[in-house]
Amino acid sequence: MQRHTITYLLRTAALLLGCFFVLTACQNDQQEVDKLFTRKIMLEEARQIESFLSEKGVVKARLTAPFMQRRAIDSAYMEFPKTLHVDFYDSTTKIESTLDARYAKYFQYESKILLRDSVVVINVANGDTLRTSELWWDQNKQEFYTTAPARIHQRTQTMFARQGLRAAQNLTWKEFNQASGTFLTSDSTFMQ
Repeated sequence: MQRHTITYLLRTAALLLGCFFVLTACQNDQQEVDKLFTRKIMLEEARQIESFLSEKGVVKARLTAPFMQRRAIDSAYMEFPKTLHVDFYDSTTKIESTLDARYAKYFQYESKILLRDSVVVINVANGDTLRTSELWWDQNKQEFYTTAPARIHQRTQTMFARQGLRAAQNLTWKEFNQASGTFLTSDSTFMQ
């Protein structure tokens, strides 16, 4: 019986000593632990950007910019802090409209671009020109929208959208929020 008690005590002592070594050996520097859990942002930079957007083998747009930064975090995005220019093509690859902005931010997973600071969209065929301080471009819907004040200048009139608008990326259709200005319409556009 005494031998059994000694074996029990030795095993208990070994177990306690083992736990002590495990606890003291696992002690980490707090800074090392913090490094493991800090959020890391991957940053890529590129210069003289030229990118093409195509759909089913047909080129839809050409984007150029002098500088781009791509940030890979939870929701990856690209920034164009030094201007952006886009040419939009029709089905025959003829330029139908252009876009210029001093700043842009592309949200990759949403396929949307936020454009800011002196945003100008021009329909090449008829000269319609959209100007605003902020504009969203939805690539999937191929349209622009904003809640910021905007104006569209046409050959014979200028229209103001005090609380934003929606428009096709080639400016063939437009929806104004609180519009004002001189409008030329045909009699068929009014309901009786």
